[in-house]
Amino acid sequence: MIPHPPNKSLGFPDIPENRIAQVPLAERDRAKLMVLNRADGSLSHRVFSDLVDLVPEGDALVLNDVKVLPARLFGKKTTGGRVTVLLLARYMDPGPERWSALITPRPRVGTDIHFPDGLRGRVKGPCPDGEWELEFSEPVEPVLARWGRMPLPPYIKRSPEGYAEDLAAYQTVYSTSQNSLPGETTPEKAVSHPSAQPIPQGAVAAPTAGLHFTPDLLEKMRKKGVRVHFVTLWVGWGTFRPIATDDIHAHRMLPEPYRVPQETADALRAVRREGKKVWAVGTTAVRTLESAAEPDRTVRAGTGTASLYITPGYSFRVVDRLVTNFHMPGHTPLVLTAAFAGLEPLRHAYNEAIAKNYRFFSYGDAMAIV
Repeated sequence: MIPHPPNKSLGFPDIPENRIAQVPLAERDRAKLMVLNRADGSLSHRVFSDLVDLVPEGDALVLNDVKVLPARLFGKKTTGGRVTVLLLARYMDPGPERWSALITPRPRVGTDIHFPDGLRGRVKGPCPDGEWELEFSEPVEPVLARWGRMPLPPYIKRSPEGYAEDLAAYQTVYSTSQNSLPGETTPEKAVSHPSAQPIPQGAVAAPTAGLHFTPDLLEKMRKKGVRVHFVTLWVGWGTFRPIATDDIHAHRMLPEPYRVPQETADALRAVRREGKKVWAVGTTAVRTLESAAEPDRTVRAGTGTASLYITPGYSFRVVDRLVTNFHMPGHTPLVLTAAFAGLEPLRHAYNEAIAKNYRFFSYGDAMAIV
């Protein structure tokens, strides 16, 4: 079991360790799909490919197309001690390349970390929220391309050499490399902003509900007449940061940049006008859409920062249906899902999932909340 304090788990059951998926399914869309009906609390059991039968023609399916950066690097201190680094975002000002990062174990300022291919990082100092600033001896990208590992959550066990299959498996089939923030990612643009905040170069966690989609399933959706559209939220570590406060409402979400294309905003406006429904795939898509929501329940196009923390009692303005994975108690994605589904129906669904041998968390099974 992975136990969690009751006040942070909201009374959800502890998840047996043997139910935590360690590897993805060979066929993405063959995962189990639990369907929770909010109107009467009923549950039914399908497979993920059945989603094409559940989403009506004319409804919109909105997915987060962010690309996951293989942002985990393993290095050693000069003394030989091993260090794990998760790169979060890059400072785009001139001079030596600098990144914000999570570093384990906790480093000392001035510590040098030696990575493969002669790359060296020096710990410059602490940043807010447990992050650290790392200055590198040379560009990081070539080393990441060769030695970077996918930033899997800690409950998925891998040796430093055992990440090869995750490079493809921990990435949605529709992720795009063209998802940098417009106008903000070149050093030339940053010259006049030397104190600019670091900019993410990709997500550091996958939008895991989207891992179940295949190109064939998306094509079937489109042929049926489902409007398939995308947003981008650069998933940072704030999405998976555990709730640290005794009162879950006192927790603070770390800001994450997002983008809503004009095409997506226009499509959702048409959906609302025609009385159809908006299906969000994953909690990151939910937070993007709700962060960009207008008072009339439409969505504004453009870029912004999502720091919205959705808890039970929140009134959803855009999202009508939710496709999501089963999340870890004590973390904000489960709190958001509980806000959407209702606490008691969702608790019942989790107990049912344990009884029915569902697989949990990032590589696990899914649910559709309708």
